[in-house]
Formats: sequence, C-alpha cells, structure tokens
Amino acid sequence: MHYIKIHSLDNVAVALADLTEGAVVTVENHTVTLREAISRGHKFAVCPIAKGENVVKYGLPIGHALQDIAPGEHIHSHNTRTNL
Repeated sequence: MHYIKIHSLDNVAVALADLTEGAVVTVENHTVTLREAISRGHKFAVCPIAKGENVVKYGLPIGHALQDIAPGEHIHSHNTRTNL
C-alpha cells in the first residue's frame, strides 16, 4: 500500500510514495480516483469535503476547506487553512 489513513475519523489519507494522477486507490470503504499527482507525504481527500468543513487528520481537525474538495484532490495550502 502506498498511502495510509491514520485515524478512523480522518477524511484524508497520506501518500507514502509519489502517486500518479488517475491512480485508483481504496481507503477503507472509499474507492477514490486521484484527480492529480500526489507527492509523498501529502494528503488527498478520501470523501467530499465541503467549503468550511474541517479537514481531519490524526482524528483531529487540522484545518478547514476554503472551497469544496472532491475525493482524490490534493489537500494543501491552496484549498485549506489551518484552524490555529
């Protein structure tokens, strides 16, 4: 496996290796087609995340979505902000 969902409450997974655009991954009961390449160590959505909704990693809200984020989209500073 080249990705991991760290906590059962997470709505993101983390790439453990570089993943290619179009790759199909299954994270628990979610089958996701990556909408872009995901670099090792970066997050991608495993389910839809609505604008304003928390991005959850480690079972905790680490930020919130600045726009609607579709499954398979890269999660980073272009579409999220920290909650700090």
